[in-house]
Amino acid sequence: MPELLLELFSEEIPACMQTRAAEDLKRIVCDKLKEQGLEFSRADAHATPRRLALVIDGLPEKQPDQTIEKKGPRVGAPEKAIEGFLKSAGLTSLDQCEKRDDGKGEVWFASKTVAGRATGAVAAEILSGAIAGFPWPKSMRFASDRLLWVRPLHSILALFDGKAIAGEIDRGGSVVTLGNMTHGHRYLAPASMAVTSFDDYRTQLLGAKVILDPAERRASILDQAQRLAKEAGLTLVEDAALADEVTGLVEWPIVLMGTIDERFMALPPEVLTTTMRTNQKYFALNTKDGKLAPRFLVVSNMETKDEGAAIVAGNERVLRARLSDAEFFWNQDRKIRLEDRVPALEKIVFHAKLGTVADKMKRVEALAGKIARHVPGADAAKVQRAARLAKADLTTGMVGEFPELQGTMGRYYALGDGEDAAVADAISEHYAPLGPNDRCPTAPVSVAVALADKIDTLVGFFTIDEKPTGSKDPFALRRAALGVIRYIVENNLRVPIRTLFWASFAGYHFRNEDVQHTVWFGAQRLALRSDGKADRIEDVKLEDAVGTFLIGMELVPFFADRLKVALREKGVRHDLISAVFALGGEDDLVRLLARVEALQKFLESEDGANLLVAYRRAANIVRIEEKKDKAGFDAAVDPAKLTEAEEKGLHAALGAVEGKVAAAIGREDFVAAMVAMATLRQPVDAFFDKVTVNADDAGLRANRLRLLAQIRATLDRVADFSKIEG
Repeated sequence: MPELLLELFSEEIPACMQTRAAEDLKRIVCDKLKEQGLEFSRADAHATPRRLALVIDGLPEKQPDQTIEKKGPRVGAPEKAIEGFLKSAGLTSLDQCEKRDDGKGEVWFASKTVAGRATGAVAAEILSGAIAGFPWPKSMRFASDRLLWVRPLHSILALFDGKAIAGEIDRGGSVVTLGNMTHGHRYLAPASMAVTSFDDYRTQLLGAKVILDPAERRASILDQAQRLAKEAGLTLVEDAALADEVTGLVEWPIVLMGTIDERFMALPPEVLTTTMRTNQKYFALNTKDGKLAPRFLVVSNMETKDEGAAIVAGNERVLRARLSDAEFFWNQDRKIRLEDRVPALEKIVFHAKLGTVADKMKRVEALAGKIARHVPGADAAKVQRAARLAKADLTTGMVGEFPELQGTMGRYYALGDGEDAAVADAISEHYAPLGPNDRCPTAPVSVAVALADKIDTLVGFFTIDEKPTGSKDPFALRRAALGVIRYIVENNLRVPIRTLFWASFAGYHFRNEDVQHTVWFGAQRLALRSDGKADRIEDVKLEDAVGTFLIGMELVPFFADRLKVALREKGVRHDLISAVFALGGEDDLVRLLARVEALQKFLESEDGANLLVAYRRAANIVRIEEKKDKAGFDAAVDPAKLTEAEEKGLHAALGAVEGKVAAAIGREDFVAAMVAMATLRQPVDAFFDKVTVNADDAGLRANRLRLLAQIRATLDRVADFSKIEG
């Protein structure tokens, strides 16, 4: 069946937009084709710096014919209504219509067959609409044209079944005619070429020094880089993000090796790699012993007669200038001790409602000292020293030029000032982890400072009501929460989260009018939630009320949601986390996860699954009867009113299990608690098989409902079983 080939040829598209743009073009065109009844077998999109291409196989030559039905007035309707219906349907007589019964009487219906249009004509309309509404993240308007596009759009190739589609795209000042022409490499093969199919298109582009498929360009770049590195006895420093970016900068990649002046090798290696990567898009190389080599790889978009010698020389010259600047900052920054830079943080605003960076770090320093008590091996003095110096490198020239090096440069400057190595490492590591694949530090001092920094950020922004909403999280609070979780879980820390939230909250002083407004609003909500009335709370200390509201009703639930996300990939069920959190007061993540793990294994067993069913049955009966009687059944069971052997056996079993569960939970042996609960299966099953709960005798009925409530209470000591799904 025929294929549709489209190419939008323009000036260079930013590398970061190409992949998404190709996907958007494919999605928009394919969705519109399906809406028009045009099905296909395959669609592929490609992008190079100068073009978006889309090929769709298996399209029919024309749309299928469509029968359109129009419902009219009822039989016997006024003549004017009939005339209007016929006119709107393009008919002249009711003889061309048919009567149908719609259940309320006979109604006139008009049917009309619309012949399908040629696929090429439909595709031209779809392409015009796609271009007009294309979702570029950023776009421009050019000269007198009203069309918004990412870069000047020069030509459009549009083929269906090997023939150019007739049509043009109105740019609001000029037009672009659809055709069968494409263009090769800007410099190596700039001539236009006529194509007849996708295979011909791809082959001709390759001959014109353009590799259409981004995956092929990326593979070519890495293959050449690995080969050059091996020939020089070096190894390539892997950088997937840089490889992706460079792939979007070239159509015909040629990898060349350059040299770094030896004098610059005295700079910290992170300075060299950041300069090369960020400014120049160079790949770094390592020696066999893992040290940074005085070489770099540049990906050119040109073939030259001198085999790239002039290109390499030019890039070496540019890199030399860049590194000279870095060398200047390195030398100047070290003239001022890191500690002497701390006062300058007063001039850097952290957030208008949360004060300066200096204010933040005073809070972090105090909080880090408290956290150190919960981190084995953490020296409180070193922790507070690291917290005091953690952000000082923000005032350095190097970090001003290369923000990516914050923390990293602080470590080098701290070591140069004679600071303890643990303090210096904490300055560097307290920003981590920066993402799910980033390493989580384990050094005690680093852990304490990082936790304090992230908790201060979370509490502060929640206090001023700057919480994440939907997909928006401008202050990266989700990442901060996940970072706190990872530090605690991966380092097996017994840290009371609620206590630390309160300690952080106490470090804030509500002097700003906007903060006071947010605080009062939170306190009002707390009063409403606590007693259901709009009572004034003049007798409640404002900070205590708001702290309870923020931590208990907003921060902890937010934290629980992040924990579910963090553990999802590990196969931990989100409903089990909710079930444990619902107990209230559990803020030791290590203990919580041990409880969740034991609960998950228990529910995967036959006894656990059956006991969950029994719990639901008992809980449902109690809930229904409590609603009916408008009274609870939490009172103690009266042994004297137990008449059946099965209820006596269940009561005895519950008494024995309660003690075992309480003891096991006390020593944090949650597996033992689950084993004890499993013994309830047989007596619970027997009770439901033999005992009638809603007995005619009111006393017996109430006592048996209390027994069911005891089942619920016993199991709920481990987790809130009502939160468990499945």
